[in-house]
Amino acid sequence: MNRENVKKYTISNIDCASCAAKIEGNLQKMEGVDYASLDFANQTLHLQATDLEKVISQIKALEPAAELTPYQLSTAKTTTLPASTNWLNLETLALFSAMILFGTQLTMENRLHSLRFTQLEFILAFTAYLLAGWNVIIGAFKTIKRRLFFDENVLMVIATFGAFAIHAYAEAIGVMIFFKIGELLQDRAVNNSRKSIRSLLAARPNTALLKTPFGLKEVEPDQVQVDNIILVKPGEKIPLDGQVIDGSSQVDNSALTGESVPVRAKIGDTVLAGTIATTGALTIKVSRLFENSSIAKVMELVENATARKARTEKFITTFARYYTPAVVAIAAAVALIPPLFFAASFDEWLYRALVMLVISCPCALVVSIPLGYFAGIGRASRNGILVKGSNYIDALTAVKSVVFDKTGTLTRGVFKVKEIITHATWSERELLEFAAGAEFHSNHPIALSISKAFSDRGGKLDEQHISNHTNYSGQGVSVQYGKHSIIVGNSSILNTKSIPYIKSELDTTEVHVVVDGVYGGYIAIGDELKPDSAEAIVQLRKIGIDHISMLTGDTEKTAGKIAKKLGLNSYQAGLLPEDKVEKFEELVRETAGKGKTVFVGDGINDAPVLARSDVGVAMGGLGSDAAIETADVVLMTDSPLKLVESISIAKKTRHIVWQNIILAFGVKAIFLTLGAIGLATMWEAVFADVGTALLAVANSSRILKD
Repeated sequence: MNRENVKKYTISNIDCASCAAKIEGNLQKMEGVDYASLDFANQTLHLQATDLEKVISQIKALEPAAELTPYQLSTAKTTTLPASTNWLNLETLALFSAMILFGTQLTMENRLHSLRFTQLEFILAFTAYLLAGWNVIIGAFKTIKRRLFFDENVLMVIATFGAFAIHAYAEAIGVMIFFKIGELLQDRAVNNSRKSIRSLLAARPNTALLKTPFGLKEVEPDQVQVDNIILVKPGEKIPLDGQVIDGSSQVDNSALTGESVPVRAKIGDTVLAGTIATTGALTIKVSRLFENSSIAKVMELVENATARKARTEKFITTFARYYTPAVVAIAAAVALIPPLFFAASFDEWLYRALVMLVISCPCALVVSIPLGYFAGIGRASRNGILVKGSNYIDALTAVKSVVFDKTGTLTRGVFKVKEIITHATWSERELLEFAAGAEFHSNHPIALSISKAFSDRGGKLDEQHISNHTNYSGQGVSVQYGKHSIIVGNSSILNTKSIPYIKSELDTTEVHVVVDGVYGGYIAIGDELKPDSAEAIVQLRKIGIDHISMLTGDTEKTAGKIAKKLGLNSYQAGLLPEDKVEKFEELVRETAGKGKTVFVGDGINDAPVLARSDVGVAMGGLGSDAAIETADVVLMTDSPLKLVESISIAKKTRHIVWQNIILAFGVKAIFLTLGAIGLATMWEAVFADVGTALLAVANSSRILKD
């Protein structure tokens, strides 16, 4: 399946998790539907289908009130509560009236019964029942009309009609009233959780102050073009990615990275959309369209994450399809077998069966589990960790082996020329000029450091002098620079061409320079470990990661020193991009059966390994677009410590999801048993059913708490 062809829609007026699961299941079976994933927690449908009208018709057939509209990113800013959570609507007024009538019926029940006003008693009771459950009855009728017999409305109507049949009026009304109260509370709890989660995406900027020949103009961020100039006032959100060309300010990056400490932005610095200029005004030259900006990517990744469901979610959705019919069949057996074969009281065993029907609704499971995963993804995004699917939440909990790239991942990726060692007749400046000329067309960090060193020393290159540029992947480049033929690269390219060279004893990366076939010397390039790399390795060990290794294209000497300093289990150096996949495969085979393997990288050359790994983790700040697109998890701060945090959040999410599963199954098993042996009433059954759902939703919201 090509995910680029998957469209996203907002689906509204579906307040029942079981109904959402039913729609998803039916769509997945439809001819012409290649992919369908309905996210109840986020109220979105991810769909790849040839005939949208046919899909809408199918949804309408299952849920006539459902509405499907094209998804807009801006909808992430707000969450509209369903009508059922409005406490002043017709439904709640009817429910309040039912409660008054119910109280009247209970107060007068004995007197009416003694006066044999049984018809008046029934009218009072049935009126209260209709006021409380009219929409449940209508919903059950529509469900049965569509030849679907096992949703919560049908089960509740069967149970309460049965109670009326055996003259248990008070219980029929009470169960319906408390069911509706619980439903309102559950809807409200679910929507409060949605609002808490979606508030994490509130960093989306709404306007931009565009500089025009006629002055400042307030526009939508998506109307601003690359190279336009915008002004951001103190306290305002930066609406688009760009470079500061005037002014300075402390910038709050917490919306993107989860880091609360502001950083200073000055002329020449890059700033990102969604961050806040807290202390000063900034004039910014826009570098990316809004749709490609950092905040747009963050929002898109978070909003799309729940389409990739964990196995637990898929299992529960499938389980619910069979669980409810099975319980109904067992309840029917409980109602019929004892009276038919053991001369037991039909009313007594029918009542027990009705209690089992009330407790059989699977909503606690179907609501709380996807909501738990959604909360986990939201918590991670608030902390600057973008998880692209709840399936990766599960995968992170099983990680036992981590493989790091070096440059830009464990090290800063900010290179500086430390030393220039000449050989033969060339001066340091000439050697640096040859290298800068050869690397003129490259965006590699090492190439940029050489170009910067040359320009810092007052050097200027004439592009017309550079020709016949040839790139040797993972090794270096060759060019014609004026009258000279230049080769610049690592030791591999010199070995290939049988050119002898000098080896440095420094803890640096050497860029060797060959001029007209003669070795001219080398430029020593220095990189530094990130300040939290060592701590990240220590913390990974503490949370149970058994094997930590590194794959790098850097030299054996440099890689070995870093591996020793960090205490890694193993490392591989001098790797070409294609070699990384091969070496990664070897590491996976070595750790087979010991859990999943994570690869952490940041460059274009890391994309193949990121795609191959069980969980690919990309550095999102400095990382390449290719790495970020390919990865399953993106760390927005480029901090290796965020990997530890992402695993911890995943484990907490998984733990709470399983708490909900055990809670729901445990409570239902207990009350189904108690109902079958006559030790539970309908009152207790409805409290158990609704209470379990509320507890599970509340438990899921704990994931968002620090």
